[in-house]
Amino acid sequence: MCLLTPVFAQQSSNATDALLLDYYQNQRFAEAADLLRKTYPEPVTDIKVLSKLAYTSNMAGKLPDAEGYYQRMYAIDSTNTGVLFSLGSINLRRGNNVKAEMYYKILAQKDTTNFLVFKQLAKIAQDKSDFEGMVVYLQKANKLNPAEPDVASDLSDIYVNLKLLDQAEKVLSGAINQDPENIVLLQSLLKLSYAEKKYELVKTTCLKLIAAGAENGLVLTKLESAYYNLKEYECSIDAFKRIPEINQSETSYYIAALDYKMLKDQSACIENLGKAIEAGISPNISDYYAEMADSYDVKKKFKAAIFAYQKALQFDEKPIIYYLMATVYDDELKNKAQAVKYYKKFMSSKLTDKQQKYVAYAQARAKQLSN
Repeated sequence: MCLLTPVFAQQSSNATDALLLDYYQNQRFAEAADLLRKTYPEPVTDIKVLSKLAYTSNMAGKLPDAEGYYQRMYAIDSTNTGVLFSLGSINLRRGNNVKAEMYYKILAQKDTTNFLVFKQLAKIAQDKSDFEGMVVYLQKANKLNPAEPDVASDLSDIYVNLKLLDQAEKVLSGAINQDPENIVLLQSLLKLSYAEKKYELVKTTCLKLIAAGAENGLVLTKLESAYYNLKEYECSIDAFKRIPEINQSETSYYIAALDYKMLKDQSACIENLGKAIEAGISPNISDYYAEMADSYDVKKKFKAAIFAYQKALQFDEKPIIYYLMATVYDDELKNKAQAVKYYKKFMSSKLTDKQQKYVAYAQARAKQLSN
């Protein structure tokens, strides 16, 4: 009888391990986590068992459970860098950057040569708008691994924004030499070469991105600009026409206008300059002026209010603005002719259901003031 017990235990253990392996192979981590908890009831103090529970819970997406197990492992062995990495990663996934940063900073103190630590710290610094910290961490990460594309791209983009073009070029060249077809690096090269006004390189880089399937409005607009600056006006217009309407911008319309001007097509030039102006103006400007007019009205600066309403009409002829102008002329400035004029403009406009309620008053006042 005594001889059967360890044999049974061994068979049970083997069966559990086989089932766990099956769960792992089939990505059934939630079931694996449940099986482990049944197999190893609390309190669990064996660090190997805690490691299994932590890993399986993490893979199952049970992040609070995983963090708890990893914290218990860290309490047993605070020198375990793998546990620190896991705690940092889990807290990043949970959006708790404060705790994630704490764990990664501990790792940074333990090992100043770990690239991933500084990459993650740079991301955390970016998320909390710590620009200086982000630059420092990116510089450290890039120094440790110059070929890593994400860090090289981020650091290069920062240098471009800071007008430190030589430093951006140095960072990018180190990474691009290792991976010349990397889309992330090519996108950063496009930003850099455009800032440097190296239009032949801009053109080449845009064409590489397009060939790789990374065509978008920004790439096409930069290609359009490159062709224009290289005096290839027909090619510039072709690039412009490939930009989806939703991605057209003040810049793309303006460059197209310049292309057409150089090709002596003044009508198309004028049309695209008009579109550039329209794209460059916020659709909300009319509302801004209307709100400004209302504030002038409250302050009893009625002429200023009228001026602001007139500016609003230049951007969008909204019927309610006519009505508001009419009431200012009527009630405050006692200008009957102007009041009648704007009451009539209001009534002849296409009104919304909400604006219909003002029609009766506008009709009555226009009639009274006209007598």
